[in-house]
Amino acid sequence: MTADIAKMIDHTLLKPEATEEQIIQLCQEAKQYGFASVCVNPAWVKTAAQELSGTDVRVCTVIGFPLGATTPETKAFETNNAIENGAREVDMVINIGALKSGADELVERDIRAVVEAADGKALVKVIIETALLTDDEKVRACQLAVKAGADYVKTSTGFSGGGATVEDVVLMRRTVGDKVGVKASGGVRDRKTAETMMEAGATRIGTSSGVAIVSGRTGGNGY
Repeated sequence: MTADIAKMIDHTLLKPEATEEQIIQLCQEAKQYGFASVCVNPAWVKTAAQELSGTDVRVCTVIGFPLGATTPETKAFETNNAIENGAREVDMVINIGALKSGADELVERDIRAVVEAADGKALVKVIIETALLTDDEKVRACQLAVKAGADYVKTSTGFSGGGATVEDVVLMRRTVGDKVGVKASGGVRDRKTAETMMEAGATRIGTSSGVAIVSGRTGGNGY
């Protein structure tokens, strides 16, 4: 079961003060435990790609992070640049204000810009930031992500005051069906919580507590 959980974890370090030494350590841990990916800020993608060369661990990065308030064109550029540097998965933040304004066409275009930039070269996960949305908005965001061709929907950045909940994972899974992945991120600090999220429908876990989860301990902030 440990190996199965490990293969569903994006081993994450997105703190702005993260150092090169810490990024390298993150990659070493990912190789040791067999995590699905490391998730790092765009500035560290090239470093992570070098550290993980020749392994099965993928490099994941974030786009329009953490606010989502950049333009579709900016997000597309970020995506292209990240892929050039070695990213094989990108977690993009939607335009949350546009969604809450009812500008669904803009939200869809925002997501599609990243999907088209990735164009089969990287998986696209769409962060809808559930802590800032009503249930109806969560449903609309997931529907727009599916319509735009995303591979996953994701609960949270971990930077907006709330993380993954079982209720949100259930809602997101029910909305997207079985064709799109669901990533639970934010506050997943231990094995029990990770397993609960998986039972609710999550197919990927984003956490900074990956080592604690696979070794049965309690971790840090879970982002």
